Amino acid sequence: MSEIPSKMTASVLRGVGDIVLEQREVPSPAPDEVLVKVRSVGVCGSDVHYYQHGRIGDYVVNAPLVLGHEASGDIVAVGSGVDPVRVGQRVAIEPQRPCRVCEFCREGAYNLCPRMEFYATPPIDGAFCEYVLIQDDFAYEVPDTISDHAAALMEPLSVGIAAAQKGGIKVGDTVLIAGGGPIGVIAAQVARAFGAAEVVVADINPARRELAAGYGVRVIDPAAESTEDLGAHVFIDASGATPAILNGIRSVRAGGTVVLVGSADQIPLSVPEIAMREVNVTGTFRYTNTWPIARSLLTTGQVELDSLVTHEYGIEQVEEALTGEGAADSLKRMVLPGVLKVDDPVVRGRAS
Repeated sequence: MSEIPSKMTASVLRGVGDIVLEQREVPSPAPDEVLVKVRSVGVCGSDVHYYQHGRIGDYVVNAPLVLGHEASGDIVAVGSGVDPVRVGQRVAIEPQRPCRVCEFCREGAYNLCPRMEFYATPPIDGAFCEYVLIQDDFAYEVPDTISDHAAALMEPLSVGIAAAQKGGIKVGDTVLIAGGGPIGVIAAQVARAFGAAEVVVADINPARRELAAGYGVRVIDPAAESTEDLGAHVFIDASGATPAILNGIRSVRAGGTVVLVGSADQIPLSVPEIAMREVNVTGTFRYTNTWPIARSLLTTGQVELDSLVTHEYGIEQVEEALTGEGAADSLKRMVLPGVLKVDDPVVRGRAS
């Protein structure tokens, strides 16, 4: 293991549309932490939102912030309370630190911890940098069969797993998913792994429908084809679009479940339609205890993530990665913090 430098390069958001590179001190792990040299970080829509708007709801960027929370890397140092055998392990990072003592944490719902510290959520720095700290038990060792990119994407995979768990997807179910972006495609794969007999992805964008179809699911243009006769057991919204959510509610059967994953503002809901058909409407906020499930789904081949990667960028190109996110020709854009610049950022694969 090479010597750990005293300084590292970090990509820092200073304000709306203002990204700069800074040299920062490499942090030292607390007794219960590990220091991870970051290999791969996925660009998430939340990163883009902070870059474009400087806030998400009550979370406001009012000080310099390092974005990025979908991360993998190598453990290069450990705190005094961590077994040194962990040095050298390849890991996927669960990018959060709950308090572990509040009511929610004690009940196992640590995703709802009111004192949660989450990567790239103000004021907590994220992983668009060369080294990060995480508590020992939130750094999950991954086998060599899982790539650096796939290990990083265990974070959005965990979002899909949490949605499937909330929806109660079981063998034989019909599942409708709104949105053919990364979360929609991942949720579709998870739904199949959970036993769904039919998985349908609806998206108004033809390029996104084509990408989603490459993962063996049925795709629908909701502007041209109704989904209300599907009788879906579960509807997962990964679009955040009000028309898609309202259509999804109408498309689930009586007693079905609607899981809201996409970020939407207030929308009008028909109480009689929900109450008289006993439709269950719920949301997801991050995840709990999903990384072992994600690792199992990847190692058994039930979910495949590498082909979602359409672009790679160096640490000097974070702004380019952020401004290109959401384009019809991309699913996942990845930042390589140990690389300054990638000459050709386009990665060929199923999704490219």
